[in-house]
Amino acid sequence: MRQRMRLFVPAAAAIFSAVLALPASAAPAAPAETFPGAPGVITLSGKCAKLVVAKFDATKGCKNELASVTLANGVVTFIFTSDGKALGFQGDGSGIKPASNGNARLPLSLVTTGVGNKMTGEVKVAGFCTFGNPYAGKPIAIECTAESKDSSFTGSFRTGGKQVKKGK
Repeated sequence: MRQRMRLFVPAAAAIFSAVLALPASAAPAAPAETFPGAPGVITLSGKCAKLVVAKFDATKGCKNELASVTLANGVVTFIFTSDGKALGFQGDGSGIKPASNGNARLPLSLVTTGVGNKMTGEVKVAGFCTFGNPYAGKPIAIECTAESKDSSFTGSFRTGGKQVKKGK
């Protein structure tokens, strides 16, 4: 399973970079649906409120877009970017459970790291991401917290409630 996961991470990064290259007009109107949803990439715009790896605060350079990548095997990754580096919070989408205030919670098993479009590192973690449904047309938060045996990871993103950009 671990080897299979490593093969999927570069594919997710390639999909993520392809979606960022699409012009906004190429995105179809988003029907009411669940999030993170079917396999593919969703790009959310808004504000990166916090991105911290161990004691390093990368919030200042954090991009105001967040990608949600869902693979065919159900693995979901929320990808934050800062100064050309990427940090992905990854878990099995079948483990998503309802949380408070209409949100959902994804248990995390890995944090992936990379530079540019290549996700090359992974760290086993315990943690979760809590998120709302951006298809509802109102601002939502995606908040991720994870810990490994050596480090901690935190990412917080708030959407502006705008149309979701979808890719295949």
